Amino acid sequence: MRWKFILGLLTTCAVLMSMSYTMLIPFLPMYLIQDLGVVKADVDMWSGAIFAITFLVSGIMAPIWGALADKKSRKLMALRAGFCLAITYFLGGLVTNPWELLGVRFIQGLSAGLWPALLAIISVESPKLKLGFCMGVMQGGMTAGGVLGPLFGGLLADQFGMRMAFFIAAAALFLITLALLFFVKEEPRKPDSNAKPVKIWDFSLCKIPAVKRMLICAGVVQLTILMQQPIMPLYVAELQGSMERIVLISGNVFSVTGISGVLASPIWGILGQNWGYRPVLYLSLLGAGLFGIVQVFPNSLEWFTIWRFVGGLAFAGIFPAINAVLTVSTNANDKGRVFGLSYLAQQLGAV
Repeated sequence: MRWKFILGLLTTCAVLMSMSYTMLIPFLPMYLIQDLGVVKADVDMWSGAIFAITFLVSGIMAPIWGALADKKSRKLMALRAGFCLAITYFLGGLVTNPWELLGVRFIQGLSAGLWPALLAIISVESPKLKLGFCMGVMQGGMTAGGVLGPLFGGLLADQFGMRMAFFIAAAALFLITLALLFFVKEEPRKPDSNAKPVKIWDFSLCKIPAVKRMLICAGVVQLTILMQQPIMPLYVAELQGSMERIVLISGNVFSVTGISGVLASPIWGILGQNWGYRPVLYLSLLGAGLFGIVQVFPNSLEWFTIWRFVGGLAFAGIFPAINAVLTVSTNANDKGRVFGLSYLAQQLGAV
């Protein structure tokens, strides 16, 4: 039953990692203004640049780290990413101007690759018949961290100061690194005389039709998630008829899909094992699209929030199914590369 322990450990790592990534969201503009001396007229430009630079650089680097994971060690790549990210978050709490923070976020992008490494590890460690369940649980952990991160980031910044939030995120990432170091045991690779040499920047996996379609799907789905964020506060204000407590309320409205995702992701994973991963992907895409359209019609904030929650139940099946299809469509020596390419597609969608 070692796979259950590994699944629990990696899911915990995914939660902490996702929390640390999203802790910045509630207070970054205020951090720029109050601590780094940015004038209000420029804060939107700096916020956008500081967020986007990490997405862009980490997406470019993800296939490289994935190839190195296949060539050298998936565990080693996870340790590299965890340790380097912990250092960059610590430095984020020490910066004194926005250019320094931009530089730290650039280095953070170079250091990324933890999530693809975790997926590559669980894809190898999980039994074939439990693959869908494991991918669903991992995605649920990632989603849970995305919901909890802004909440805890705001609370920590309010109670202990904004710089302390960076230090706590660094501590969480360092704990992940220690857990991976001591509890994940990577089996020695068996030499395969038929295996092709691993290239550091190699897109040959995109020639596999299923892989190519899953990468396009992952990028477009990530785009649909991020394109809602800028307009959500204004739309929520329109529905409630005022700007009162708009940051808190819009944050809650946006996070309900994350809560439903945590509940539904493991269930979708189990359905994928029983029905097949592609039918589950088609069904969850269809459901997410239909309920996305339904969200246009409510004239009250309450019903809009309810339909977002229901839509999140359907949306939760998409990424576990994509990851499972990528796993079964590639051989064991290509897991790092294929999840690196998936991460690249998602980051491009995010940008």
